[in-house]
Amino acid sequence: MQKTARRSQDIAQPPGRPREFDMDTALDGAVRVFCERGYHATSIGDLTAAMRLATGSVYKAFRDKHAVFLAAFERYASVRREQTRGAAARGANGRERLRHVLLSYVEHSQGSEGRRGCIVVGSAVELSAVDPVVRARVNAQLATNESFIAGLIREGQADGSIPRHVAADDTARLMICITQGMRVVGKARLPLDGTRLVGVAMKLLA
Repeated sequence: MQKTARRSQDIAQPPGRPREFDMDTALDGAVRVFCERGYHATSIGDLTAAMRLATGSVYKAFRDKHAVFLAAFERYASVRREQTRGAAARGANGRERLRHVLLSYVEHSQGSEGRRGCIVVGSAVELSAVDPVVRARVNAQLATNESFIAGLIREGQADGSIPRHVAADDTARLMICITQGMRVVGKARLPLDGTRLVGVAMKLLA
């Protein structure tokens, strides 16, 4: 987390005296409002309220709203990456590790977090077609997630929990479609039966 915060600061921090606020806490507030409202519907006023900073402090720490968004995206990606790896660590083999990852996506797609939405999915829909910088961030994050899932499938094939005939890369791509679709369904406030959905998804590994 600290490494991510330092990278976020590097994006926008000019030389001068140290900040008087915690970067991760401020960015967590920005993440919440960007997830809820999207990029274009979020004003600087929304950000100052969510980040609990004065307008001048936001502009001192970041060049503009776009810079805040990029730092918030990076913070979100870092937190979700840690959550996903933590979920995988609960499994005893590749198959179980992947099942726990899918269950984690269901969990984060429900309740208040599910209604808030995913900044990656939101960015893909709202900005990827018109903002090449954001498009690159979205594509990189999806590729990272897909590679992680493919790695779990190959791990399962190595330990015998997943059949060798399963196409790891193709199945990982389909799993990404499923997990990102969960976030869309959660944002739309539709119910998700996690056990049933994950059970169906795991049949891809039969």
